[in-house]
Amino acid sequence: MTRQELPSGMVRAPGIAGPHDGYMPGFGNDFETEALPGALPQGMNSPQRVNYGLYGEQLSGTAFTAPSHQNERTWCYRIRPSVKHSGRYRAIDLPYWKTAPHVPQGVTSLGQYRWDPVPLGAEKLTWLTGMRTMTTAGDVNIQVGMASHIYLVTQSMVDAYFYSADSELLVVPQEGRLRFCTELGVIDLEPQEIAVIPRGLVYRVEVLEGPCRGFVCENYGQKFELPGRGPIGANCMANRRDFKTPVAAFEDREVPSKLTIKWCGQFHETEIGHSPLDVVAWHGNYAPVKYDLKTYCPVGSILFDHPDPSIFTVLTAPSGVEGTANIDFVLFRERWMVMEDTFRPPWYHKNVMSELMGNIYGQYDAKPQGFVPGGMSLHNMMLPHGPDRDAFEKASTSALEPEKLDNTMSFMFETRFPQHLTEFAGREAPLQDDYVTCWDGIEKKFDGTAGLK
Repeated sequence: MTRQELPSGMVRAPGIAGPHDGYMPGFGNDFETEALPGALPQGMNSPQRVNYGLYGEQLSGTAFTAPSHQNERTWCYRIRPSVKHSGRYRAIDLPYWKTAPHVPQGVTSLGQYRWDPVPLGAEKLTWLTGMRTMTTAGDVNIQVGMASHIYLVTQSMVDAYFYSADSELLVVPQEGRLRFCTELGVIDLEPQEIAVIPRGLVYRVEVLEGPCRGFVCENYGQKFELPGRGPIGANCMANRRDFKTPVAAFEDREVPSKLTIKWCGQFHETEIGHSPLDVVAWHGNYAPVKYDLKTYCPVGSILFDHPDPSIFTVLTAPSGVEGTANIDFVLFRERWMVMEDTFRPPWYHKNVMSELMGNIYGQYDAKPQGFVPGGMSLHNMMLPHGPDRDAFEKASTSALEPEKLDNTMSFMFETRFPQHLTEFAGREAPLQDDYVTCWDGIEKKFDGTAGLK
């Protein structure tokens, strides 16, 4: 086996040849990978002595006694154990990154909201300093709920690393390309892809092509998993084979470095004398993963009526209530509309779930104006929303020929909890103050004397 050195300086195991170079396909698989031949113990987890003088260490993503089909852990074989990546911590302030519960005074979350893209200015921002929290929900201290963020990144983290003890992060790029150098391998990420970075995993974020902007869903609760397909069966939606986990990669660098930790909504920093990305080999099923949204195969109605948006779920993080998610990640991408005698866009409704949407590119069919790429909208629990007047009139009067919704990719972070606006979302982000007026032109059409249609 030969090894590969990346421009970032990490030494990586060669990936599977072809489209999976640098990655291993599959969602929730039990993987094994090594960046040096013979670094991975065989037939056991914790030998008395590991080859190359490595240390064995387990990273657990679930309780030890979680059911076997939910149990997640990874055995790491590293140059130093993680206790050497820790020291005296000092509190630091990242004022734009907020954590639930966070209900600021004077900012109301009651209403329908929409924002233009948060602009990318000349300010130098890293993954940490460029995070802008828009909403929070639930309570991180009891591991329920979420937060939604916009990230603005213009420069790489240099000899600086991060992990969150609070959450896993679902990353949705909208502009620019990022590299996530993690303990378990390297993920390159660009628009129309997503990545999930597990709780507790150390990483550094580099800019491959900037400036970079995107969306983040911070999940405090149970991990994201693939939704059950029910009667849909074994295929379509997001297929397991299209998810990619990186092969092993490591750094052996003796250089002063900083490690930042997010714990219960607080940020602390420690100084160490080396890179913590020193896992030479690993095996297990608790690892970062990326997914190409273009491989998502939507399903829908082929005769009449419009199914619930849950039909477009890519990933779900369950709650303690069966069928009611802590978070659903839902994708609205290109697809054919063929329903007969049907109002085809999403209908008017009120929902027990709170819906935060983002536009990756193109035009969303229910809001042809105003919801632009990089923009966001929020429709909180039990607040009515639906198509604007133009969308309603077009959908109500058009000839219902087969029609392809093209050049469109939007998503939704949906949660069972109310999403509270942050100060940034309410006072600094480019809020469209006139958004609620998009429904002003809707006319009363009722005529009790007109009879049936």
